[in-house]
Amino acid sequence: MTDPVFFAPSRLYTAGEVANLTGANLVDSSHADIAIQALAPANEGGNGALVFVDGKRNFALMHSLRAAAVLCPADFAGKAPQGIAVLVHPRPQQAFAMVGRLLFPQAATPGPMTAETGISPHAHIDPSAHVEIGAIVEAGAVIGPDVSIGAGTVIAPHAVIGRSCKIGRDGYIGPNASIQYALIGNRVIIHGGARIGQDGFGFVGGAKGPERVPQIGRVIIQDDVEIGSNSTVDRGAMSDTVIGQGTKIDNLVQIAHNVRIGRNCIIAGLSGISGSVTVGDNVTMGGGVGLADHLTIGPGAKLAARSGFMSNVPAGEVWGGYPAQPMAEALREIAMLRRFAKSRKQGDGNG
Repeated sequence: MTDPVFFAPSRLYTAGEVANLTGANLVDSSHADIAIQALAPANEGGNGALVFVDGKRNFALMHSLRAAAVLCPADFAGKAPQGIAVLVHPRPQQAFAMVGRLLFPQAATPGPMTAETGISPHAHIDPSAHVEIGAIVEAGAVIGPDVSIGAGTVIAPHAVIGRSCKIGRDGYIGPNASIQYALIGNRVIIHGGARIGQDGFGFVGGAKGPERVPQIGRVIIQDDVEIGSNSTVDRGAMSDTVIGQGTKIDNLVQIAHNVRIGRNCIIAGLSGISGSVTVGDNVTMGGGVGLADHLTIGPGAKLAARSGFMSNVPAGEVWGGYPAQPMAEALREIAMLRRFAKSRKQGDGNG
C-alpha cells in the first residue's frame, strides 16, 4: 500500500458495505464487519486493504493474497486464503474503481492546489467576466473579458481563460492550462499544461512560402470530458472542433482543427488526430495512434497502439498495423513474414 501522506481515506468501509454499494456477493456473511481502509494491487495487499483479481493470468495471485478483502469473479472465490472477505462480482475492476472513488474522492476529482476558496486576491479577473458563487479562482490565474465560469469549477494557479470563453459547473482547469475560443460544458476536467483553442495548423502555398489560413472556428467540449496534461485541441478553421460527452483523452494527445470526436471515446497518450477527422461514439485508441486527415472512424471501432491510419475504419472493427488494416489481416501478414524470415535463415544455414 502507498503511504497515505497525500491521500487519506474518507472513512472506513466494511466488507458488507462494499458488497451493498457494488452489488457484489459477500461469500461468507461472518466477514461483513471486516474493515477496509486502503486500496492495493493484488500482488502487494496489506492490512486493511481491498484488492481485486480478474483474468485467468492473474488466477495464481489468489493463493498468496494478503488483504482484508478481495473482489473477484465467482470461479476464483474458493481459492482465497482464510480470513479474507471474498466479494464476488462479474466485473471486479469496475467495482474496485467505484470503491476507490468513495474511499479517496479527492483523488477521483482534482481540487484546488492552494487552501484558497472563492476568488484569490492574487488572480486577475476582467471586470466584465462572470464568476458564479462557489467557483474557485486560485492565485495567478487570468480570466479575460466576458468569460463565464460556473459554480463549483476550479481554475488552478496560472491558468489563462481567454476572452468570451464559457466554462460550466463543477469542472477543473489545471495549472498553466490555457483556454481560448472555447465553450466547455459541466464537470469537464482539463489537466495542467493543456492547450485548448489555439490556431489549427492551416497554411497554403504562397509566392514567398506557406501562408496562414485564418482559423475562425471554436472548440466545443461537452459535459464530463477529461483532457490530460499537455494535450492540445486546436480550434476549427471555419467549423468547430468538437469533443463529445464523456470522452476521456490521455496526456500528450494532439487533436487538430475541425476534428469531431463522439461520445464516450477513450484516446490514449501520444495519439495524433489530423484535421477534419470524424470519430464515432465509443471508439478506443491505443497509445501512439496516428490518423491522417479527413478520415472517418466508425462507432465502436478499436484502434491498436502505435498504428498508422490512412483509410476509414468501419464501425465495430478492430484495426492495427502500419499502415493499419483489419487486425486479423495484420496478424496473418506478420505470421507470414516470420515464416518467410525463418525459412530464409534456415536456407542460409544449410548453404
